[in-house]
Amino acid sequence: MRVMVADDAALFRAGVARLLTDSGFDVAAEAPDARRLLAAVDADPPDAVVVDIRMPPTHTTEGLDAAATLRESHPGVGVLVLSAHVEPHYALALIESGADGAGYLLKERVADVDELADAVRRVAGGGLVVDPSVVAALVGRARAHSPLDDLSARERDVLAVMAEGRSNQAICNRLHLSPKTVEAYVRSVFTKLGLHQGPDDNRRVLAVLTFLRG
Repeated sequence: MRVMVADDAALFRAGVARLLTDSGFDVAAEAPDARRLLAAVDADPPDAVVVDIRMPPTHTTEGLDAAATLRESHPGVGVLVLSAHVEPHYALALIESGADGAGYLLKERVADVDELADAVRRVAGGGLVVDPSVVAALVGRARAHSPLDDLSARERDVLAVMAEGRSNQAICNRLHLSPKTVEAYVRSVFTKLGLHQGPDDNRRVLAVLTFLRG
C-alpha cells in the first residue's frame, strides 16, 4: 500500500514515514507543506496520505483544506489528518464534507504503531476514522433534546464505538458482545435515528454524524 506523508516538522514527518515503512507501507513521498503534497499526489496518486492539520503558510487548517482538495481531484485517495489537540469541530467538518476514506487522529496515537497502521489502512479502504478522544469530547457536551435521547445506554455505547469508524466485529471485541447482539443493536440505532433506507455503510455515516452533532 502506497502512502504519502506531509508535516512541516521534519523529525516528526520522518518518524511517521519510518513507522509506516516498518509496518509494511511504501512511503512514496514526504512533503513539508500541503502544496508539495498535492503536487506529489497529482503526479502519482497513492492509496492514502497522512497530513498534519496545521502547516505553512498559515498554520491553521492546511491539512483539512488539502483533504477537501483531494476529495475533488482524487476521491480514491484516503486522507488521515493528524492534530496535536482535540478539536472536535475540525473532525466534524471533515466528516460532514462527505469524504469517503477520511480520518482525524491525534498525533499522540502515532506512538501506537498498530493504531496508526490500522487507521491508514481503513481510510485507504474508504472507511471513516475518528479519534476516541474527539468522540468523548463531543459526547460530553451539554445539549438540548436530540434523537440520541431515545437510545438506550447500550445502544449509545455501540454508537460511540461506531463513531470511531469501527466495524461490527470491533464493536463485539470492545464491548464483549456477540455478533448477533451487535447487529441487533445497530439495527435498533438505525431505526431510532430514523435511518430506515439505504446501504448500511451510508446509514453508519449518517448515524455517526447524528451522534457527533449531538
